[in-house]
Amino acid sequence: MGFKEYLKRKIIVYLLTFIFAVTLNWLLPRLMPGDPIQIMINSALGLSPQEREILLRFYEELYGLNKPLYAQFVSFWVALFKGDLGYSILYRAPVSRLLKNALPYDIAILFPAIVLSWVIGNWLGALAGKNKRYDTYMMPLFYFLASMPYFWFAMLLVYFVGVKAGILPYQGAYSPNLVPSLSLRFIVDFLKHWIMPFLSLFVVMIGSWAIGMRNMIIYELEADYVRYLEALGASEKLMTKHAYKNAILPQITGLALQLGLMVAGAIATEIVFNYPGVGVLLMRAAMSQDYFLLQGGFLMIVISVLVANFVIDIVYALIDPRVRASYTEG
Repeated sequence: MGFKEYLKRKIIVYLLTFIFAVTLNWLLPRLMPGDPIQIMINSALGLSPQEREILLRFYEELYGLNKPLYAQFVSFWVALFKGDLGYSILYRAPVSRLLKNALPYDIAILFPAIVLSWVIGNWLGALAGKNKRYDTYMMPLFYFLASMPYFWFAMLLVYFVGVKAGILPYQGAYSPNLVPSLSLRFIVDFLKHWIMPFLSLFVVMIGSWAIGMRNMIIYELEADYVRYLEALGASEKLMTKHAYKNAILPQITGLALQLGLMVAGAIATEIVFNYPGVGVLLMRAAMSQDYFLLQGGFLMIVISVLVANFVIDIVYALIDPRVRASYTEG
């Protein structure tokens, strides 16, 4: 089997996975107890039973919820191929626009937090795996950071840095009196609001990456090929280099998956800092049973995770000789 055949099989597998995941994503909100239209109408006070009934029929027809499930399912796929993610019941706005407005805030804090913590965490973990004295002092700190909940550290930052010291703002993505723009004033204000949400994720993530790399380095340094290199008189630098190349592979997988899940936001952090990201958007959609917003949000997550996994498979095929050997003829 050549690389083209390997690639074709992967594409088929991911397409089937996409169809199944999107179908499940469409079905689950509709299996939840309750009715989003009823919830919306009940929030309106002073309506007579007749007015409620008229509104119920109007909104069910507007959102297509008066159709049989199979007709709703077909309409969903037709709209999906047209790029239409529906209209949010909760926010009374197109789902695509809501997600488009919220996603940049998540990317702004999560992308640098994930990538920088991955780089620094792997470097610290590799040092711990090679140096026993360093390992003795640093591993308790890594375990403490890895076990620390994001929201707990976020609340510590809010209390000590925001409330007590008053150094940085701790609510929202920017001051309410500003309008998003490329002006220097807005950028400076945005960065001030960005620092604490970023730190709450970055610091905690370092511990997890460091522990993973430290354990993998120790495992690889005890492997037979390293012992063989040692018997041949290879330098410690060369042995560590080969061990690091193999140890980094699972970390690359973890990085890709984290980046794929980035579009889901960081709900706990967003709640603490009142940050307008996708996580809080989906939480509110779930609480109000907003079918279309839930569908659109989870669809975005499904696509990003599948793309991340597909990229991992291709990257592994290019950088790992063991994977290449599994599909190369001869």
